[in-house]
Amino acid sequence: DEAEDARLEEAMRNDEKERAEHVMLVDLGRNDLGRVSEYGSVKVKDLMYVERYSHVMHLVSALEGKLRKDLDALDAFAACFPAGTLSGAPKVRAMQIIEELEPTRRGIYGGSVLYADFAGNLDSCIGIRTMLMQGKKAYLQAGAGIVADSDPGTEFQESMNKGQALLRAVEIARSRS
Repeated sequence: DEAEDARLEEAMRNDEKERAEHVMLVDLGRNDLGRVSEYGSVKVKDLMYVERYSHVMHLVSALEGKLRKDLDALDAFAACFPAGTLSGAPKVRAMQIIEELEPTRRGIYGGSVLYADFAGNLDSCIGIRTMLMQGKKAYLQAGAGIVADSDPGTEFQESMNKGQALLRAVEIARSRS
């Protein structure tokens, strides 16, 4: 219901942990973008607005920078991949820890789907909720951002909420076959 969604949105906007995590990721994104942008051109266009989806809400910020003339869209993509939202910070060490601790490889989860054209444009998105079908099995992946003051129960519930959209898609597909 709309009143409950508005209450949850306001709570998320005012949650100190959510805000701190988001600012850390915006800073990481600015750093990544700064490596391929003209000096001084990286800007935070929109900071911490809320996007609503069927089973979850996200704090979102938009970053922009003017790409250096000696680089192209693929250079920009490479500088920002993997996204800090899936790797953590500091990025290289976080990826090493993920490799050490996670029992299986992430596969397509956290990867990117993109298209590029001959005019030099590139658009991409991150696979943050993925489902891989193999035979009659479906492998679902979703996650949550873990920081020093995360509550494990809350983060687990966030992951479950994100996975619900994938489960709902399977239910709809089954009902139509």
